[in-house]
Amino acid sequence: MYDNVEICVELVSSDVQLPKYSKPGDAGMDVRSTIDIEIGPGKTVLIPTGLKMAIPEGYEIQVRPRSGLSLKTPLRVSNSPGTIDCGFRDEVCVIITNTSQTESYKIDKGERVAQFVLQRVPRAVFKIVDSVAEIGENRGGGFGSTGTN
Repeated sequence: MYDNVEICVELVSSDVQLPKYSKPGDAGMDVRSTIDIEIGPGKTVLIPTGLKMAIPEGYEIQVRPRSGLSLKTPLRVSNSPGTIDCGFRDEVCVIITNTSQTESYKIDKGERVAQFVLQRVPRAVFKIVDSVAEIGENRGGGFGSTGTN
């Protein structure tokens, strides 16, 4: 069973589409571009969504890539996952990079460009100790060490 969390949304214009879950059980909601834009080779742009939101305290919305767009095009959500904090009230934009060095790619108004995932945000409380070596188990290794002998 799901908890419903109310997100207050201001539409920047009358033709903006709300984020939408495609299928029951999906974690991500598709979000769409409000403009036609051509992204040149190697360029990074902001794609407006036409949405301003009041996310409740204790939550964030993560901006993540759509797998189909990533598989079928050279477009990438640049700061994935991006975070929309509860205190942000401006229009949400998606940062998209065209990783092709030779071809432009066009995004049409209304095209699904990313997905939003609502997440709870626990607060970290840091506690200074003399040594972390005795707390839990040290798995050892580091950068690229998992699965090596």
